[in-house]
Amino acid sequence: MPDRAPASPAPHLAVVGAGPAGLAAALAAAARGVRVTLLDAAPQTGGQFHRRPAEALGARRPQALHHRWRTAERLREGLEAHVRAGTVRHLADHHVWCAEPGPGTGFTVHALRGPGQRDPAEVCADALVLATGGYEKVLPFPGWTLPGVVTAGGAQAMLKGALAVSGRTAVVAGTGPLLLPVAAGLAAAGVTVAALVESAAPKALLRRAPVWAAHPAKLAEGAGYAAALLRHRVPVLTRHTVAEAHGTDRLEAVTVAALDADGRVRPGTARRIPCATLAAGHGMLPQTDLAGTLGCRLDGLAVRVDAEQRTDVPGVWAAGEATGIGGAELSLAEGHIAGRSAAARLHGTRPDPAAWARAARARDRLRAFAAALDAVYAPPAHWTEQVTDDTTVCRCEEVTAGAVREAVAELGAGDVRTVKLLTRAGMGWCQGRMCAPAVAGLTGCALTPSPRPFARPVPLGVLARRPDHRDDMSHPTGRESG
Repeated sequence: MPDRAPASPAPHLAVVGAGPAGLAAALAAAARGVRVTLLDAAPQTGGQFHRRPAEALGARRPQALHHRWRTAERLREGLEAHVRAGTVRHLADHHVWCAEPGPGTGFTVHALRGPGQRDPAEVCADALVLATGGYEKVLPFPGWTLPGVVTAGGAQAMLKGALAVSGRTAVVAGTGPLLLPVAAGLAAAGVTVAALVESAAPKALLRRAPVWAAHPAKLAEGAGYAAALLRHRVPVLTRHTVAEAHGTDRLEAVTVAALDADGRVRPGTARRIPCATLAAGHGMLPQTDLAGTLGCRLDGLAVRVDAEQRTDVPGVWAAGEATGIGGAELSLAEGHIAGRSAAARLHGTRPDPAAWARAARARDRLRAFAAALDAVYAPPAHWTEQVTDDTTVCRCEEVTAGAVREAVAELGAGDVRTVKLLTRAGMGWCQGRMCAPAVAGLTGCALTPSPRPFARPVPLGVLARRPDHRDDMSHPTGRESG
């Protein structure tokens, strides 16, 4: 009897990022007969939204710091089931710094392993889903570099991941829906939240009442946070902003002031609030560096995708905050669509039309909701007027706002790149990821993405050794074909 030809291996999909979008994509693809490798920089899945305390902390009720805990648990249990079945491999502590075509067909994903990010690893796959998330937009103000001033997301990450706070009295300030869970979470953890300072006006929310009405679950979620703030007696100052942070060795107080209809500070409204922590947030930006290494086209600051979440690079999908900031629920919807689409394309088929239409309708509704939030929660139009010339803008290179303004007024700079060349703003460790929005605001020009060859810093020794060791994943510079 002739030997039967061996069955062709299932197609292999690499998913970068294990937040809501990446998990949804991995589970959707694995359920449809695709082998999946899920790479993520964190030791546990969930991303920022579903961040869990470290196991060593022994948290008895981690769900107390989360909403939609059941969703997080379903994702985690689904991943564990696929890992046990051998259909998904989860590579934690893998910091992806580059992805490129080939060799041959498919793609190679380059990562650094471990907390030290020094051990190289490579994963080869037939297709990619980029679920790289977003990062916080940082806008400077006098005193923002004092110890005790953190981003809103940073305060939330400390609370969720380390069960820690940076002080017993806090002010939460800026703009955006993230401020609500941050203030409520800090208050629930025993922190005295002296004020929640929101620059948006309540009237702006009321003008979009029809959009909110189409999302009753979102309204209920917001009402829950409002009730928590009321229960903990947290003062809420709308149409206000932080004008300055005060302190010597660390934060001691903040000055807040009311804003007029044009977004300027109203004279005579300043008040000083003592606090040990200031959690400041002004929204998020898509993380597109990895997409940039592959040459994916952007729409503004976000990765451009079609109705199936496909980028313009064949074989590459993108989902979640990388395609536009919209929250965890939208990320789940986009990740599910990306995983289904990638699985169908890898199998040479098309997604089921009825199921596809339902998923697309849900995604589109959530995108409309996110667009409405963006219109409401924008930083004050004239925030740069409160930034004094001696305020540090680029912390890596210690460049002040005065130096940026001089580059524009005296040296003729008209864009972020020219300011960078003249002042070194953005030439430090973060390569402008943190200071670019501030530099753009101070120069009066649009914030545009900066092409980078790598998605994160990588040791020169890794680049020097990379072509030599390609034998096995067990080797520090090994290769994995999946």
